[in-house]
Amino acid sequence: MNFCFENGWDESPGFTYFYLTLINPSFSACMFNQRTRYKLMSFYPPFLGAGIRISQVSEDLHTIEVRMKLRWWNRNAVGTHFGGSLYAMCDPFYMLILLEKLGKEYIVWDKAATIRFKKPGRSSVTARFHISPQQVQDIRTEVDRVGRKDYLFSTVVVGKNGEVVAEVEKVVYVRRKDFVFTPKKGDRRRGEWEERNPQRK
Repeated sequence: MNFCFENGWDESPGFTYFYLTLINPSFSACMFNQRTRYKLMSFYPPFLGAGIRISQVSEDLHTIEVRMKLRWWNRNAVGTHFGGSLYAMCDPFYMLILLEKLGKEYIVWDKAATIRFKKPGRSSVTARFHISPQQVQDIRTEVDRVGRKDYLFSTVVVGKNGEVVAEVEKVVYVRRKDFVFTPKKGDRRRGEWEERNPQRK
């Protein structure tokens, strides 16, 4: 089996290279289409161990649905879903959608997160992540204008009967790769910036 790397091909089989294809788009784009790549994230070890599965990915890649069943190995001390796993199933997906839809000219990072537990999770739980094409375009337009900005997204984790188990908010940082930060006068970082950039004082 061949594995595609950024700087050529490597013909050495093995779990390490296969694993890299799952988590690194520069590798996996050579082997899988985008929807399949997302679904293969179910085999990412932190997800696999917690029983987290990517259950649906929309054709346009704007929506991802994630599911987690309650098993004997992922229960907490009182027999309900472990809070860390409830957060983990919501962790990367807004960032991943923006990375996919904004393109290589932008840097996208998860910056902050909040989870509020509403009810014990006693059954399979599901979370849905959606960023509309219009939202993506609005973010692109704004970041092109200001250089960088934080964006707040929210979702809920629901049980099989529709009850809200947890509410999750994610702050995602977006910046143009060619954006150059210039601290304003009076900013405590201005002195350090001037030392590094004497020609731009």
